[in-house]
Amino acid sequence: MLPSIQTSIPGPRSLAAAAQLRRHESRNVTYMDAEFPVFWARAEGVNVWDVDGNRFLDWTSAFGVAGLGHTNPAVRDALIAQAGALLHAMGDVHPTPLKAQLCERLSALTFERWGAGSGKVILGNSGFEAVEAALKTALLHSGKPGVIAFEGAYHGLGYGALEVAGTPYFREPFRAQLKEFAALLPFPKGASTDLEKVRAQIEETLATQEMGAILVEPIQGRGGEIVPPTGFLRMLRTVCDEHKMLLIADEIYTGFNRTGALFACEHSGIVPDVICLGKGLTSGFPLSACVGRSAVMDAWPESTGEALHTSTFLGNPLGCAMALASLEQHAKPELAAQVRERGERVLAALRALHAPHVVDLRGEGLLIGLELDCDGARTNDLVKRALRDGLILLQSGPKGNVLAFTPPFAISDEEIAFTVKQIGEYLAKM
Repeated sequence: MLPSIQTSIPGPRSLAAAAQLRRHESRNVTYMDAEFPVFWARAEGVNVWDVDGNRFLDWTSAFGVAGLGHTNPAVRDALIAQAGALLHAMGDVHPTPLKAQLCERLSALTFERWGAGSGKVILGNSGFEAVEAALKTALLHSGKPGVIAFEGAYHGLGYGALEVAGTPYFREPFRAQLKEFAALLPFPKGASTDLEKVRAQIEETLATQEMGAILVEPIQGRGGEIVPPTGFLRMLRTVCDEHKMLLIADEIYTGFNRTGALFACEHSGIVPDVICLGKGLTSGFPLSACVGRSAVMDAWPESTGEALHTSTFLGNPLGCAMALASLEQHAKPELAAQVRERGERVLAALRALHAPHVVDLRGEGLLIGLELDCDGARTNDLVKRALRDGLILLQSGPKGNVLAFTPPFAISDEEIAFTVKQIGEYLAKM
């Protein structure tokens, strides 16, 4: 369904909510100016309505969460049913059976499905918690504190996750409080990258530092939708095997069919030792998972009544119920095929633009980036203009000059054509 053309964004109710938020929320959190933001009231499928009744076409899936569509009926029904029975349990003391069912399902969809034995799970709330659980696992498993990560990476903003953050903007203000156990190496981009050169950089790092793991996004998301060259993940798998390190795949963004495969590492045919999941896991509830090979996860000691790694809301029954409903849909092979087909439609439409200011177009499935030759401020102006026309877009990349396209999987031909036409007009007027 195409959005209504907007004329007064934001409306009076959004402006009132913004004023209220400005008074009472840290000024660092929500970006605000005279045109931003609008405040969401409800959403369905690929559409969002704000508090003023304006309708928008969402090209973000709300940070990649709503791939199955906003307010997915099966997920919504699971939430409603569970909310009527139990809102909260004692996750690491007296849990709900849903926690056991979800851990079993995650093992089945990852390591068992890959023919790599069973998996074991540490649940969390946010994606960064899954990453930090993986970092702790690597230390317990190897005894080596170091981790190789990559420039441009985004693994969340907790202190452990900040240490492996490849974006200085997030890390530098807090460097004085960081342990600095990570080595950040360039992330390869494009088919022409010399993988032997990348491997040499890894080997040089390993010659001087004790490294227990390599942490990588199979495709960088917030780093600018960067697709590495063919063979990159296979090379990392080989290095990890040779040096007895863990390969940790951060699939918080790329997981659950976002790239046209259930998990993006499957495009390379490799099996990580640990995979970090979130976002699309529940289609709308804060829940994450660190899933590892059983032999790796058994580096954690057995609980004697006090867990080394836990949280109050671990295995929340609402999130577990939503995740199980979401995973039932994600497990269907036809969904991955749909994402691949829709992604090709978006890429084909953007390639046909022949618009000025386009530097690069790249992506896999429905994780697509359009890199522009302007700075982040001008790209932000384009995002605001799109909002006035009923399009919700995000910018990404270190310079903020990449338009990111991560829509719900059911985006239609008409909605694609409308959006690309609008973007072509914006670029022509820049």
